[in-house]
Amino acid sequence: MKRIMIAGTNSGCGKTTVTCALLQALVNRGLKVSSFKCGPDYIDPMFHKTVIGTPSYNLDSYIMDSDTIKYLLWKNSGDISVIEGVMGFYDGLSFTEKGSSYELSRITDTSVILVANCKGMSLSAMAQIKGFKEFKNNKIVGVIFNNLPERLYKDMAEECRRIGIEPFGFLPYIGDARIESRHLGLVTAREISDINKKMRVLADYAEKYIDIDGILQTAECGDTKIKSPDIKKIADVKIAVARDRAFCFYYEDNLTLLRDMGAEIVYFSPLSNDSVPPCDGLILGGGYPELYADILEKNTVTLDSVRDTVKRGAPCIAECGGFMYLHKIMEDNDGRGHKMAGVINGACRKTDSLRRFGYMEMTAQSDNILCKKGEKIRAREFHYFDSDCCGGGFTAEKNGRTWSCVNTERNLFAGFPHIHFWTNIKLAESFIKKCEEYKCTR
Repeated sequence: MKRIMIAGTNSGCGKTTVTCALLQALVNRGLKVSSFKCGPDYIDPMFHKTVIGTPSYNLDSYIMDSDTIKYLLWKNSGDISVIEGVMGFYDGLSFTEKGSSYELSRITDTSVILVANCKGMSLSAMAQIKGFKEFKNNKIVGVIFNNLPERLYKDMAEECRRIGIEPFGFLPYIGDARIESRHLGLVTAREISDINKKMRVLADYAEKYIDIDGILQTAECGDTKIKSPDIKKIADVKIAVARDRAFCFYYEDNLTLLRDMGAEIVYFSPLSNDSVPPCDGLILGGGYPELYADILEKNTVTLDSVRDTVKRGAPCIAECGGFMYLHKIMEDNDGRGHKMAGVINGACRKTDSLRRFGYMEMTAQSDNILCKKGEKIRAREFHYFDSDCCGGGFTAEKNGRTWSCVNTERNLFAGFPHIHFWTNIKLAESFIKKCEEYKCTR
């Protein structure tokens, strides 16, 4: 498996820009490229998918064990795999390396190219890069400078070689390929009308200023021992999935695993006022429903259909934005209330800061559609909204702090936590079995 990791000194240093530029350049060369994101982020993989034309996948060393990570990397790899890091290279859960790009690079035995943002500095960047290289025993082999004037690169490259790090090029400031941000990170790829043009511009800069041939040579990696999981077909069921600009946060490996276990995935769009297709189960993923609250409120066909589907007893997973959509009232970004599906008899309101941000471990307080009482699920939360009906089906714990979360009454798993089925594939098995039970009662 040829593979390389593009990591960064910190969040906002330009990892996604460099990764997309490299991906597009490799695609332009006719290679079958696969892409991965370290950690739980949804938005960066959407940009990867826009570039390569196929799904991008998450590799998360907090959520998944090492064998699972190696298997998913192998399973989804092409001619070359590009892994984008998360936050700064060493940053993980709290003040640890757990879940970090550093940990993932060691698990997968992947060489790392560090992205350093040179905006506002030049030679000082070398002190930063040297510090990253010498801090721990790592897989860092080189660096790409972002926002570096062309006139400075020759001197920076020479200094790199003096400290034993290979310079793989640079990107100057590229105003016409800039990607905007919002409260949960970058705007999504589908919201940028000229996204393909921006990616072509980035690829042109990559071919001119980045040593792509050198990166391809560096990506030559040794074999990794793969332990394949035992995935069995559970049942022939049909699962409806809400997917559009408002509901777009999905892990591709979750959907693939459900298919491998016998599920047919059928999509519908609440923004298009679609009815829920005939189904045995329902998934409402996260996203940005607050940005489209007025449209969603007016689309009563979908609201009525979702409410009726849940009330008829179809097993329903609703995460974060999908959970917000199930409320009786959901506020938009301006604090205006909008009527939603009414499955959750409460209100979801905008707050001024991130709520319960990051990884946690949840313990089930009762049997539910995904697991039994007492079983644990590793998950994460990332949202500015809060609810007066967060639920009490699980007790979440992080750094000694605990709180109640997830509505698990009857056929629901509805709350702010995002889950990845590959933390324990029995979660997917349980969901499909519940779908089959519902199918047999109709």
